[in-house]
Amino acid sequence: TGENAVTVTEDHVIFKSYRDGAKVTLTPESSIQAQKDIGADIIIPLDELPPHHIDRDSLAASVERSHRWEARSLMEHLKDSRERKQAIFSVIHGGTDVELRTKSLEYLTSLPWDGYAIGGSLGNGRDELKQLLGWMMPLFN
Repeated sequence: TGENAVTVTEDHVIFKSYRDGAKVTLTPESSIQAQKDIGADIIIPLDELPPHHIDRDSLAASVERSHRWEARSLMEHLKDSRERKQAIFSVIHGGTDVELRTKSLEYLTSLPWDGYAIGGSLGNGRDELKQLLGWMMPLFN
């Protein structure tokens, strides 16, 4: 079952296979190296994807953790980014919370990413997604 399939700590994530119980541990750094090793053209840092219905304090903690992981991922990527010519995109988080999304966007756009992805919960349906993108996209300029 999916119960206890994922364990999140400050340092890493442990995924447990629903098939055989095998565990895979990913850190921000090992995630970047795995993507570099397979020759990914665009690398996405390790981040946390909380559920849509989460309380604000938990969402804020998740955004902050993702920011720390993304910074660690970027530092790992920059160690040899010129050699491999691979891009790295950050992932903007914050659910549908305007303040948290704005904070995420402002923090991540202050770092030297090659591009940006909009991640996390994007709302509950097409209307919420359109509303989210409507106010957020102009902030990228």
